Parts: sequence; C-alpha cells; structure tokens
Amino acid sequence: MKRNIVAGLDLGTTKVCAVIAEQTDSGLNVLGFGVAPSEGLNRGLIANISKTAEAIKEAMEVASNRAGMSVRELNVGVAGEHITSLRHRNYVTINNPEKEITKEDLDRLKADVRTIRIPSDRQILHIIPEEFFVDYQGGIEDPIGMSGSRLEAVNHVVLASIPAMQNIKKSVERAGFLVKDYVLQPIASSYSVLDENEKDLGVLLIDIGGGTTDIAVFHNKSIKHTKVIGVAGNQVTNDIREALGIVSLEAEKLKKEYGYATEESIIKDEDIYIKGVGARGNIKIPITLLTQIINLRMKELFSLIENEVRQIGFKNRIKAGVVLTGGGSLLKGSVDLAEEVFGLPARIGVPMDLGTGLADEISSPEFATVAGLVRGIPGSDTSESESLKKEKKQNKIKLSSFLKKVQEFFDEL
Repeated sequence: MKRNIVAGLDLGTTKVCAVIAEQTDSGLNVLGFGVAPSEGLNRGLIANISKTAEAIKEAMEVASNRAGMSVRELNVGVAGEHITSLRHRNYVTINNPEKEITKEDLDRLKADVRTIRIPSDRQILHIIPEEFFVDYQGGIEDPIGMSGSRLEAVNHVVLASIPAMQNIKKSVERAGFLVKDYVLQPIASSYSVLDENEKDLGVLLIDIGGGTTDIAVFHNKSIKHTKVIGVAGNQVTNDIREALGIVSLEAEKLKKEYGYATEESIIKDEDIYIKGVGARGNIKIPITLLTQIINLRMKELFSLIENEVRQIGFKNRIKAGVVLTGGGSLLKGSVDLAEEVFGLPARIGVPMDLGTGLADEISSPEFATVAGLVRGIPGSDTSESESLKKEKKQNKIKLSSFLKKVQEFFDEL
C-alpha cells in the first residue's frame, strides 16, 4: 500500500524549517525535521535566492536524513506584506435534471471566482468558502447532495504578489525541489494550534515571526480575515540594539534570556551586565529598562492588530479570545500584554495532535506553521506550481513514448 508522505517548508526571516511526515488513518507520524539559519529573507520576502536555496537545501537534508527518505514535492508557507485578502460573493445555477448539487458545481463556483478582476501583478493564492447558500438559504457548510436551483457562496479570497511567488518558486527549485502547494502561513498555523470550538466561537490567531506577524480571524468555523504585518520579533531586537548600543547577536540574546513584554510579568528585578564593544567597557542596566524597550514595540504591534480587527467589525465576535503562536510568542509576558491590549483572554498556541514519531521535537509555537503544512489544509484552493505540472506532463510524454516503442517492437515480431 502506498504511503502518504507529505513535506512542509516554512521560509522564515530568521530560520527555515522543514518537516517530513506520513499521514495515516490513525493520525500524523512525524518522520523527520530540519532547521537552518535564514539569511536570504527580509520581512517574509525573498531578498537573496541563492542564500534562500542553500538554507532550504540544508534544512531538507537534515529532515531527509532523520526520516530516512528523500522527497521531491513541498508544501510551502507564504507570508509577507504583499498578502491581501477580500470577500467575494458569487453564484452558479444548477442545471442537472435532479437539481442535486455535486462537486462539479462547487468547482464551477470556484472557477467563476477566478474570473474576478484583480491587479495585474497579483495572483489568487486561496479561495476559501466562508458560507454556502442554496436557493437563498444560508448557513450551509457542505451543500453537496442538497437539491436546489441556485448555489451561492461567500468566499475569502487571498491574493499574493506574482514576483514574490516567483522568487519563492525559484528558490525552492534551485534547492532541487518542487512546490506542491503554496499555503498562507497563518492558515497553516491555524490548522495546527486552533481547535474547532475556538473557530466556531470566534478567535484571533496572531503568529509572531522574525520578520512578519500574521493574523487570522475565525468565526462560525470559517476564516473571516487574514493580514500580514511587517512588525515582528526582529524589530524588537533592533530596538534593543539601537537603545543600548549593542550588536544584534547580543540584543537577541538579551531578549530571549531576560526579555519581558510587561513590567508586571518580571519575576526577579535584577541588573543585567552587557559586554562592551571596542573601547567601551561593560555596562549594567536594570531589567526594567530592557522591559520598557520591548513593551513599547510589542504594545505597538498588538495595538495595530486590535485596530485592524476593530475596523473590520470583528472585535465583538472574538468570544474564544486570542491565540499567540510563532517564535515571538515565547517572549515572557506576551500573553499578559495581549490580554491588556485586547481586553480578551489569551493563550500560547502549540501544535496539537501531532501523533507519533518526532512529534515532541516540533511541539513548540515556533513550529506552528510547518506543523500545519504537513497536516493537509482542508477548505483551501491552492494550485500546483507550473513547474510541477510541466514535470508531470513531461513524464506522461516519456511514458507514452516508451509504450509506443514497446508496441512497435511487438508489432515487428
């Protein structure tokens, strides 16, 4: 029996993560994972194809060695401020004699969405149905098998920059792999850290990475809004670097070891000794000063998101609260600050239901996206990369040519 092997690739600003897993009837079996430093991305966008390709190659090599197998096709996470989303409502008529809605009708509905006018430098990344209507009756999750004359849908349409997507494709192919699917990172994260009850009640997912912060709003079990914001962990590190006059590596170390998002979260108020650079000697600062620097940037980030959610009219629908994930959520006191800014309960989101194998190794918020990429994303509509289609077509031509030669051989006997 053929094994259902799937691989996920999270292209982050600070690191590239790769996971190889097997989807089984009993759940997910994590076979291998790899992490490599990322130097080719800036705020979620590819800035250097060669460096990105090297990081992909390195992460996949480690994952493949641990899994004891190699893979060719990858589900790749997409982020960056180029991501936008819109809601679109459309309908098709049901023409078969029984008036029964089939999968073909849903396909026609999605094909119709693909005809909407979008900017020439944009492409549709996802078409996710929020709600279906059959003969104007709404609140339908799955219309297949129902009878009616008119099938209508409200769709969440995610758009991405064509050049940005092409750069991801080039980087993956230069590393020796093919893109199977492109998946928006907050959507991938949502399938690893949120449960269905939260999505039903209304939840705000905030995925804080190194270069970008991704948000997704869910309500009534469907996605309502997505956005990528260019303020994240690296900006916090940069603030510490600038304010204290230290190098980036030292600033990152201070943030991870002594950083707090609020002064109320500080467990022990102590002085921190910072190694001097050049002629400047060692200095010491109170931990409260470091916290104040961090708090300003984190409060700005959460306030930006709170304003965004309020503007789209969903603030009052987030009954299940806020879920923080991504590497940036590991900052001590981030949950307290989120509860203060949003006025809602908050928690840290870790990948759930990872099954067997090396699952414990990636059960951390920083692996939320890549864990979601190997789970399989229901309800989305991503397209195979052109390179993958081209390769499959070439393989068919080769097979057809081979079979033709075999046929000719037997005809000559």
